[in-house]
Amino acid sequence: MALKATIFRAELDVADIDRGYFQHHTLTIARHPSETNERMMVRVLAFALNAHEHLAFGGGLSSDDEPDLWQKDLTGAIDLWIEVGLPDEKSVRRACGRAKRVVVYAYGARSLTLWWDAVRTQFARSANLSVFALTPAVSAALENLADRNMRLQCTIQDGEIWFASDQTTVQVELFALTQASMVTS
Repeated sequence: MALKATIFRAELDVADIDRGYFQHHTLTIARHPSETNERMMVRVLAFALNAHEHLAFGGGLSSDDEPDLWQKDLTGAIDLWIEVGLPDEKSVRRACGRAKRVVVYAYGARSLTLWWDAVRTQFARSANLSVFALTPAVSAALENLADRNMRLQCTIQDGEIWFASDQTTVQVELFALTQASMVTS
């Protein structure tokens, strides 16, 4: 018998002062049986950092053809493709061909450095790709926020990111490994 996804619910308030975006989101998050709480919470953080009325969770680990999150325009064209973790170079290249903008939120302690060394040159060719790294301390702190029913707040001001539950606040530091050179609307 196949294992089923575990369902998590999150009430997420985003106050992104830098973008002028202030919104409440009610999220239903399906955690794949092979997914860790750490990865799931990095997906939730990625949602908060890119929050938009059309941003949605994709198939992620359950589908080779869908990202962890994506935003489509009204015609179905993909404006934003978001991957979490250490995706393979081929899938990121394919995403760069399908979406206007691709963002990877990478984490993974020592494996992050090995992964980046292996893909850096190929990723440099993609003008619409941004890759950000989270420190092991941040991804572990995010993992501790995981709960079946979460109340979360994300505040972004002057490039500083604060992600909080009712019990804990995490200051999120993102390190830009590469940033998209093209400007998209």
